[in-house]
Amino acid sequence: MGGENGKGTREVLPEHVAVIMDGNGRWAKKHGLPRNLGHKKGAEVFTKSVEWFADRGVKYLTVYAFSTENWKRPKEEVDGIMSLLKEYLDKAKDNKDKNIRTLFIGDKSALDKSLSKKMSEIEEKTVNCSRITVLIAINYGGRNEIVEAVRKIAEEMKNGDIRAEEVTEEYLSSKLYTARIPDPDVIVRPSGERRISNFLLWQAAYSEFVYMDRLWPDFSEKDVDYILDEYAKRNRRFGAI
Repeated sequence: MGGENGKGTREVLPEHVAVIMDGNGRWAKKHGLPRNLGHKKGAEVFTKSVEWFADRGVKYLTVYAFSTENWKRPKEEVDGIMSLLKEYLDKAKDNKDKNIRTLFIGDKSALDKSLSKKMSEIEEKTVNCSRITVLIAINYGGRNEIVEAVRKIAEEMKNGDIRAEEVTEEYLSSKLYTARIPDPDVIVRPSGERRISNFLLWQAAYSEFVYMDRLWPDFSEKDVDYILDEYAKRNRRFGAI
């Protein structure tokens, strides 16, 4: 798989790409390695993929790093993932120099306070970066996101700040983690799976889907070109003819 258009030469380019980074554990098993080494390899590929998408002009990249359901995994694996997150946060101070804006979406209340603090610091330091905006979904669940948004609106209605007839799609969107971020044009799932797994449920209403029979740690720069070329072939009508 791969395109021939190269970097930054496509006439049709998605503004926002979202990726379900799937297959780390299976990649490790395939290579006779512990699962956490699969997650480590996947984290390395994520860092590279940010550069690949940015080089081609994509302005937003959202990655599904850890879901609200992933807490059910063995403690050793969860601890390993959180350790990798800490390593990333320690290195993410360089994102400002690379002109990469970094945001974290999800319920931070369940995370270690030191991690949450570092996340906030990185968001503040990179707020004016414009090359690409990377959204990292940590302890994220699409249903939970919508429930939290509805609770915020219910509280506003209780306080008399808004009337029921004033609640629009746009207003609800403004209460989501992704407020002021355009919805993803394309959602990518490697690893051969064909489900959305509670990822960006509201935002995915008109997203194109690209499924790939490739485990995330094997994801390459050629795959980025394949995704962008595949997107360019789609006829996006948004309900029209």
